[in-house]
Amino acid sequence: MDINKRTILWIVFAVSLVALWNEWMISSGRPSMFAPAKTAPAPDAKAGNAANGGVPAAVGSATVAGAAAVPGSAAPFKSEVVTITTDVFKVDIDTLGGQIKRLELLKFKDGIDPNKNQQLFQQGGNRVFLAQTGLVGAPGLPNHHTGFTVRPGPRTLDAAGQLQVVMDAEQNGVKLTKTFTFKRGDYVIDVRHDVTNTGAAPLKPELYLQLVHDGNKPEGSSWFNSSFTGPTLYTDADKYKKLTFEKIEKADAAQKENPGKPYTPDHPTKADNGWVAISQHFFVSALVPQAKQMHDIFTRKVDTNTYAIGVVQPLGTLAPGATVSNSAKLYSGPQEEQALESVSPGLELVKDYGMLTIVAKPMYWVMEKIHAALGNWGWTIIAFTILIKLVFFPLSAASYRSMARMKVVTPKMTAIRERYKGDPQKMNQAMMELYKTEKINPLGGCLPIVVQMPIFIALYWVLNASVEMRGAPWIWWIHDLTRPDPFFILPVLYAISMFVTMKLNPQPADPAQAKMMLFMPLIFSVMFLFFPSGLVLYWVVNNLFSIAQQWVITKKLAPDAK
Repeated sequence: MDINKRTILWIVFAVSLVALWNEWMISSGRPSMFAPAKTAPAPDAKAGNAANGGVPAAVGSATVAGAAAVPGSAAPFKSEVVTITTDVFKVDIDTLGGQIKRLELLKFKDGIDPNKNQQLFQQGGNRVFLAQTGLVGAPGLPNHHTGFTVRPGPRTLDAAGQLQVVMDAEQNGVKLTKTFTFKRGDYVIDVRHDVTNTGAAPLKPELYLQLVHDGNKPEGSSWFNSSFTGPTLYTDADKYKKLTFEKIEKADAAQKENPGKPYTPDHPTKADNGWVAISQHFFVSALVPQAKQMHDIFTRKVDTNTYAIGVVQPLGTLAPGATVSNSAKLYSGPQEEQALESVSPGLELVKDYGMLTIVAKPMYWVMEKIHAALGNWGWTIIAFTILIKLVFFPLSAASYRSMARMKVVTPKMTAIRERYKGDPQKMNQAMMELYKTEKINPLGGCLPIVVQMPIFIALYWVLNASVEMRGAPWIWWIHDLTRPDPFFILPVLYAISMFVTMKLNPQPADPAQAKMMLFMPLIFSVMFLFFPSGLVLYWVVNNLFSIAQQWVITKKLAPDAK
């Protein structure tokens, strides 16, 4: 059979595009093209109100707005915003509910407007992202709609390196004290809840912690720069789970259509470990409940296009006058692997490399070591590309030898096609005999491409997932390796390098195929206009190094092929 390596290249290209599309589908929360359609789980009669994770609907709705009034007073509660400033972020805490309504990262610029800092928690326009806590388990307990009184204290981190904000609320015989602790250089906010029973009867309060987010797509997201924004969670038993706002919406609609039908969510609902989070491109906000204490995990629709993920932890029976304390963590910051690993097991998994994690993770580790020596991510990509080329040099050398021999016997192949053009079977037999005689592997020229394609795709996800490279410059016109080349210089260089590479390779005997091959550099170059510049830099350097290797091997070894 006459197998043309260029046909194989087209197949590899098509498969790569399908793989990239499938990864984009998965990263944006859509099902994989290769995954079987999921059937709805059978209803579990024991699930009870699992749709709400045990949290009454009133907690997430406006029906408890009346709690904003101070008990015993007709006057509405006048809220106050407490602004905390550390070396890593600026945080706004509303005394109405003691909820975090705004969090600005001081060391990261906004991905759309570089004149602004990146905001995680926020409320305004079509954006809602809040961190809320409170109590359930009895009517009228303090929750995120209750007015809190803030104790006096510093609001800016000083030389001591630690700052605390303490808020109190007492309602229906229960006093709730929230203590937020901020530390220098730390994206973790320690959140302690002290619950005191000031009534005359025992009670069983439960503490809820939830993150509320709108269901809108993130700004700046595109097909070539896709990103996932949605609920994620982790437990030791079920590991990392990525959810979507669309699933929560559908679950809510199903519950409304069949209110008496038990609901079983498609995520774990109980654990004494793990975390819940809202993940977004390069950043994450995660709640880590107190360890070794059983809690319920819930996802739910809070309002129109607004959704929540959270946990509910029972605090036990609280006798009159007794106090119980609960400590949790709120991480809100960049998806830096080492920092995430130190917060909670499994939290580093929010840095999602897709299906090629097994390749991408060690790849990033090597690049990180190179960057520690070079101090520039652009030069790191170049050094990494050369390292990959050196590792695969024996394979490349064998491929170039095969192409050199192929180039020498091209006239013989053309003659065979002319001689047997009316008899494909005999033509294929003659071709195979020629390959055997000349010791040519018709697939030899494709092997380096096939081997490097997973590296290419994995590097795409490394660039797309690594906040360390966000805003990282290379030289001159490249100011952010995770964004496209603003002047399209690298795509043009790629096209030129591809044309040179084609000239060094044996030309197709079929004129139609030869014309088609001329369009390949143009097709790839147009596609690379929208790819991260760091990825195009990798491919340009790869091509230039390949040209040098191929030219030397072809010139030195071509006589051996005769």
